[in-house]
Order: sequence, then C-alpha cells, then structure tokens
Amino acid sequence: MTGKWNYLPLTQEEQRIETELAKRYASVPPVSQLLVERGITSVDEAERFFHPQLKNLHDPFLMPDMDKAVERLNRAMGSKEKIMVYGDYDVDGTTAVALVYKYLQNFYSNIDYFIPTRYEEGYGISSETIDEFAQSGVKLVIILDCGIKANVEIAHAKEHGIDFIICDHHVPDEELPAAAAILNPKMPGSTYPCPHLSGCGVGYKLMQAFSISNGIPQTDLEGMLDLVAVSIAADIVPMVDENRIMTYWGLRRLNTNPNMGLRAIIRICGLSGKEITISDVIFKIGPRINASGRMQSGREAVDLLVSRDIADASQRARNIDQYNKDRKELDKRITEEANTILSQRIEAGSKKKSIVIFNKDWHKGIIGIVASRLTELYYKPSVVLTLSNGLATGSSRSVQGFDIYSAVNSTRDLLENFGGHTYAVGLSLKEENIPEFTRRFEEYVAANILPSQLHPTHEIDALITFSEITPEFISTLRRFNPFGPGNHKPVFCTRNVMDFGTSKLVGRQLEHIKLELVDDTSGKVFNGIAFNKAHLFDAIKAGKRFNICFTIEDNKHPGSSNAIQLQVKEIEIVD
Repeated sequence: MTGKWNYLPLTQEEQRIETELAKRYASVPPVSQLLVERGITSVDEAERFFHPQLKNLHDPFLMPDMDKAVERLNRAMGSKEKIMVYGDYDVDGTTAVALVYKYLQNFYSNIDYFIPTRYEEGYGISSETIDEFAQSGVKLVIILDCGIKANVEIAHAKEHGIDFIICDHHVPDEELPAAAAILNPKMPGSTYPCPHLSGCGVGYKLMQAFSISNGIPQTDLEGMLDLVAVSIAADIVPMVDENRIMTYWGLRRLNTNPNMGLRAIIRICGLSGKEITISDVIFKIGPRINASGRMQSGREAVDLLVSRDIADASQRARNIDQYNKDRKELDKRITEEANTILSQRIEAGSKKKSIVIFNKDWHKGIIGIVASRLTELYYKPSVVLTLSNGLATGSSRSVQGFDIYSAVNSTRDLLENFGGHTYAVGLSLKEENIPEFTRRFEEYVAANILPSQLHPTHEIDALITFSEITPEFISTLRRFNPFGPGNHKPVFCTRNVMDFGTSKLVGRQLEHIKLELVDDTSGKVFNGIAFNKAHLFDAIKAGKRFNICFTIEDNKHPGSSNAIQLQVKEIEIVD
C-alpha cells in the first residue's frame, strides 16, 4: 500500500533550539534537527540521550502503592509465607515472572511461579486457580502483566486469606481490585514520570524498590535487564525515558553475558557472535518466547528463562523453536483464509472503516498475529475472533493514531471480558453477540477515525542530500538506538536522485528493486533496496529523476563491502 509523505518543518521556537544544538553538532547538520523532533531542548539533554545511564532511572517509590507492595513482600518473607509469582503467557508476562522469581529466589526459597495456559485457564487469573493456591498454602501472589481487572477473583482470594500485589500496565477500570498493592503507572492520578512501562518493567521497579528497602546492591538486578529489554521490544511500549535506558543496558547484556535461556534462544536464532539489535528481539527472539504460550504453555518459556543448566536450556530452546515453526505454518494458513473471506466482503473495499472476522475453527494462539497482518494489509482497525471454551475470543489491532481500546470499550455491555492498550485489545463475548458487536464497533470507528488514519503515513524527519550521509553522520545516527515508538528510526527524504545505471530487479518473482543511486551533491553511489516497487523499475531505468523516502540501515548482507544500505519506503517519480 502506497503511503502518504508528511514533512513538517520545525516551528520558530524549535528552530531556535536547533540553532543552539547545532553549535555542538555542527559537523553532522541533520542531527540537531533529529534531536529537537524528539523533544530534546539542550546539549545536556542530548548528552543524556546519547549516553543512557542507570543512575537516571526513576525512584521506584514514586509509583503509587510501592511502599505498600514492598512492606507486604517483606512481611511475607519475614513470616516465611508461601509466595506465588503469577503472569500472563506472552513475552511480557513470562519475562516478568522469570525476572521476579529468579531475583527473589536469591533471598527466599518458599516461592514458586505459575503461568496459565491460553486454552484452559485463559487470560488473567481464575477463581479455580485461586482455590488451588489456597489448598497449597499460598499467602501472597505477585501478579504480573495482568490482574488490574480481576476484581471478583481477588475478592475471592481475600476470602481465602490470600493477598495480591498487582504489577500491571494495562488500562484500569474505575473500580479497582481490593489488592494489598496496585503497581500500575497508568493508575488515575499517578504522577509516575514514565507512564508507559512494560509489565516486566513494573516488575523490575518492584524488585528495585525491594532492593533499596533491604539495602541490597542492585548489581544482580541490573544484570537481568536483558529480560526487561526483551519485554519492552516485544510489547512495543514507547522507547522513551527509562524504557530507553533499560533497553539500552539490556541490549548490552544480551550482547555480552545474556541470561542462560536467552543465550540458548540466541544460538537457535543463529545470532551467536553477531550484534543483537532491537529488530532481532522483535523478529527473532520475541516470537520464539511467544510461541510457547501460543502453541503449548507459557510456563515452558519461564522454565527456559530461569534455567541454570546449559543442556537443559538448549533442549528447551529447541522445543520452543519447533513451536515457532508450527506457529508460522498456522499463521500463514489462517491469514490466507482470512484474506480469502475478506476479498469477498465489503471490508476489502473502501466503505467500511473496520474489520471484524470470526471463524470458530481458528487457532486461538494465532489470532493476534492474524489481526496484525490484516491491519497491515488493509490499514483498518481489525478484530479477529475464534471459539474457545464456549465463547468467541478475539484479539484486535489498530492503525497508527487510533485508540482501539476506546472502540472496544464502547461495546463493553456486549462483552464478557476485555483489556489491553491503545493499539491492541483482547476480548471475549458470546457468539450470538458478534453481529451486534460488529455493527457497533464499525459505528464507533467510522465516527471517530480520521481519514488520514486510514492510510499509512511516512513522517519525514529531515530532508537531506547524499553529501550529508557521511561516516560521522552514520556513527552519530547509531547512537539514537535503541529505536521504538517515541524514538522511531529516522525517516529521510532525498530529492532528485537517479539510477547509477546498475539498479536491477531482485526477488523470487522479481518484485523488488536493488538500487544503486546518485544525486547531484555527491559522487558516491549509495546502495538501496525498495521492496515491492517493481512497477516503477522501467521509469527508473529510463533515467528519470525521483524522490525517495528511506531509512538508513546497517548492511548485514553476507559479502557486502558497504557499511550501510538505504531501505527505500516510497519512490516518487519526478515528471
């Protein structure tokens, strides 16, 4: 799908700040503009941005209820109560459980962990599971990446003498569970400086506070930031503030001395000896951890992440890798089936603003991925539903800028359960309610989505010439890592470029263009790749000038002598 190009020049005030920053970064002109666009207003802030420091993490006790949470945890350990660490079955939940369990195990032995299965217990916590905890003598549950809406279940737990510490980051309802403590940076009235932590990030802050309260050096805890980095990347939370600091140091850990379970996955992915990036976490490491909860049990992922034996970790990583291969096959088949259905329905056209699709036979663990695929393909908020335990259970994904949580919330009287974020929501409802849900969901989306949100938009960070793409600029650009929402990879536009004469079609069906480009400002030839742009090849080879919208990537292709490659997102032929 062709996207719209959007370039907003700096405001007068931003230009003033950019001028001041340019005095420090004069040798790399675009850098000061990129910094201003990220809200950086001084050289001191820029240096903190370029040199993330763990000392700049926020005081965990700034989070509401943190003092209560630490007091309850210390009391449980002092009284030798049985503690259960409980979490969701996705990457965020399993890394959170692994971190909290593994860290507390250094100081306390009467502790265990539990991950519900997607197909039996389902999302969150059930009263039946609480009954089992009560029978086994559990007195405190630390619940991670879920629990913020478990009002009934936590009330049931209190009747059994079980307290909960909730560590969640999903949007809370007006009525909150009666927990011993609720740690959630999205709580109403919270002034915690970083409101967009991952679930694992909230767990890390609890362990940080626990360490401070007990005078424990944080060296061992900081050594577990690789788990936090994986959760942040996989859950696509904003890469700003302390999320960026934790990810920066977590990536360093992944590249030097990772958690034994993560090391086994790194080996399975073929990443040993290579520099691991955020993209590697998103596309290789995260999906394998997720596959465990999608295909079998998320507990297997935690078993891997807390493993202390190389042979055991290697075998578990091989099992999880096979789950991921099975997941890919299912993902491909179900996406094809969904596309076949949609191609025969109005959603494939332009009238409806949303997609809701249901098939009772689809695999519950895959529907979130399929929803993402449909959103990418049709660029509409999408809900994919299947049948599970007598209910239509689904996942939804949104387009950039549209709050799908509010859209689902508008139908809450039809739902049995729901929860999530601005861009992704899980939900369940009775099968007979699907037609009315579909109608009202579409009604809300049509009334609230902006026309510009129904088409991909490429936000251009800077207009640059090839002469500005210098080794020093590339080196400074790498310091903008790690990238993610809120600190996206810079998108550039260069005008009036030409084929050097050696561009060619590549790909199994010759659908991509391998570009070799020049402009009037530099004698250097730049390599690029433009995926699915073969329809423009004839114009390019005819010698026409064109504008390109692109990111600058490190070229990791085997045998390549070029350090970088331009990943061309869009091409505009100049008449």
